[in-house]
Order: sequence, then structure tokens, then C-alpha cells
Amino acid sequence: MSRTQVLEGSEAVAWAVRACRPHVISAFPISPQTHIVEQLARMVADGELDAQYVRVESEFSAASVVSGASAAGSRAYTASSSQGLLLMTEVLYASAGLRLPFVITGVNRAVSAPITIQVDHQDTISLRDCGVLQFYAESAQEAYDLHLAAFKIAEAPDVLLPVMVCMDGWILTHSYEPVSLLEQEVVDRFLPQFRPVHFLDVNHPKTWGSYAEEDVLMEFRYSIQRAMEGAKTRIREVFTQLGELTGRDQGGLVEAYRTEGAEVVLMAMGSVAGTIKEVVDALREEGQKVGLVRIRCYRPFPHEEIWSAVRGAKVVAVLDANVSMGSEGAVSMDLKAKFYGRPGAPKVFPCIAGLGGREVAPEVVREIIRRALEGDEAEDGSWQPYWAGLRPEILP
Repeated sequence: MSRTQVLEGSEAVAWAVRACRPHVISAFPISPQTHIVEQLARMVADGELDAQYVRVESEFSAASVVSGASAAGSRAYTASSSQGLLLMTEVLYASAGLRLPFVITGVNRAVSAPITIQVDHQDTISLRDCGVLQFYAESAQEAYDLHLAAFKIAEAPDVLLPVMVCMDGWILTHSYEPVSLLEQEVVDRFLPQFRPVHFLDVNHPKTWGSYAEEDVLMEFRYSIQRAMEGAKTRIREVFTQLGELTGRDQGGLVEAYRTEGAEVVLMAMGSVAGTIKEVVDALREEGQKVGLVRIRCYRPFPHEEIWSAVRGAKVVAVLDANVSMGSEGAVSMDLKAKFYGRPGAPKVFPCIAGLGGREVAPEVVREIIRRALEGDEAEDGSWQPYWAGLRPEILP
């Protein structure tokens, strides 16, 4: 049913996309996602993948191509990073409004200026409000698995929205690890041929992207919100089905790691979770009651699963690899909004960690836990965001 190979994370994603049999792939190279579309180009050129491979002049065009392909009834895929993802913004809002179920790999990279190619989550977090589902991978194996799931979730008749699988640039895309690949016939049973619910057909004309006045626009937005919330059930079902095929526990929308009886629960997304787990294990051995909630699905926001995992904790320390300028990290803001008014809800300690590739080493995680336990709150009981590892001496 499966075979294991040592693969670069980008290769693992390309193998997953190949197994999903997309009809159309659009590609514009931007580091660090380039190896994904390069590998897919080789697969198409060598006849291993029967797909239309479209080289475009910008990321805006890449998103437009997969949107048009999806509207025509094709399974479609693209990938991008950083400024490229932001250039797709206009198209992604439109694609969600048109209910187009394609898949994007969002390879996380910091946004300029100053220009950098290092990793953080500012790019994909900036797209959190556009109606695209967002999954975050911890490892190359999980990135492979999430892409298999993404197409099935996106194409579900009760979802019909784009899905973005986010993975940390360089750390995951350019590192090698053993990855278990499912045989093609297994994937075909899991993900049947795409049968679009709505598509462009000259014999059955429909209106797409029509003009909307104030009497109907809110209803269109509500339908996306309803599909997002309903997608939680679909995501759990698909993850469970995939877990039964792979023998790997796909879990739910979050992974609760040693949260039983924890006084402090750390919360994070992406590859940094591996470091945090090591710190949690060490501190548990020392007798400290700490745990981790790793968010696997960020949009729709899994507040129910989070609440179940952290109920009883004193503090949730959120490590955001992004910042909403003038406020704090997006995940901590989401969490505060959902915890507000809940009796017994833990306090939320917002941390900005890992911006621009700044290393979140074990000692940084330990310092966050120490501060969370000390409870250095303001007079109103809130915390100012803690910028982990900040170097004040070099501030411009």
C-alpha cells in the first residue's frame, strides 16, 4: 500500500500532487516554493503526470489560471510564497466568492521590506480573511498527507472553497526526511475523479461573479462563512479516512500534546512544534505541568478543539510567527475573542516568535514558559505581546 523514501519536503509535496491527478498546474517560481513546481514540471515532461502545465508571468496570473481551470471543471493546483501569495490576494477573494475548489501550497516566507527569504507566517496569515481554508504542516510527511486531504475537502459539495496547505520554507521544503508514499491505486480510491458540482458549460449557461447590491451581498458572504464552519466536520471525516489508509493518526483540527493537567499550554503552528515538544518532554520530566496545542487547521478556526485541550490550564502562551501591526499576533487575537466570557478560561499570553527566521531555540521556549508562570500582566489583567528573542540594542 505504501513505500518509504527519503525526500526533500518539496519533493514530497510534488509526489502528493501527482497522486491527486490534477488536470491543470500553474507555476511561477519564487523561493522557497520553486522546487515543488520544478519537480511537477519534470513529472509532466516525462509523461508521469497527465496535466496541463502552464508557465505564467506572475503569481496573480498563476491564481487566475487555477481559478479559470476550476471554473471549467478541472482539478487545479499552484504554489507560491511571500510577496507572490500577497499578489494573489485579489484573485483568492474572488475565487472563494465563486466557490472554486482548487489547492495551493503556501510555502511560508517573510514579507518585505526589508527583503528577506527567511521563514515566518506573515504571508499566509495575511490571507486568513479571504475564504480560503488553511492547514499548517509540522513535517514533510504531514505536508504530503495534508495535500491528499486538501483536494478531497476542497471538492466536497458542502465546502467548495480553495484550500491552502502551508509549510515552513527551507525548514520543511529543503530538508530531507523519510516520507511514506501511498500507492497510486490507494490514492485513487481515497480521492476519486473530480466531479464538479458547478462548471462553465455553454449548453447550460450560468452566471458567475455577478454584480451584487446590498440586498444580496451579505448572503453571499454568509454562505462562505457557513461553508467554512461546516467544513470542520468534513475535515475531521477526511482526516479520519486518510488515517485509516496510512496507519498514521491524522488527528483532528489540532494536536493536543501532553496537555492533561497542564498549567501552561503553549500554542503554535508549523515546524516549530517539534522543538516545543522536546521542551515539553524535558519539563515534564522535571515535574512541570506544561503541554502544547499545535494548530493543524487555522481556518476555519478550531476553537472547540482548542477549548477541550486547554480547559483547566491557567495560561495559554501563543507563539505567533506573525504580527498584526498595532495589535499582536493573529492567533492570540482569535483565541482571546473565542475565550472572552467563558467561565474558567485560561489567560492568553501573546508572544511574537520566529519572525524573519529568528530561531525559536529550546531556551527561548523555556523563557516564554517562565514568563507565563510569573504572570507579568498589566493592571487590567492583560499581557503586552512578548517579542521572544528581540535584540533592543540593534533597533533602527
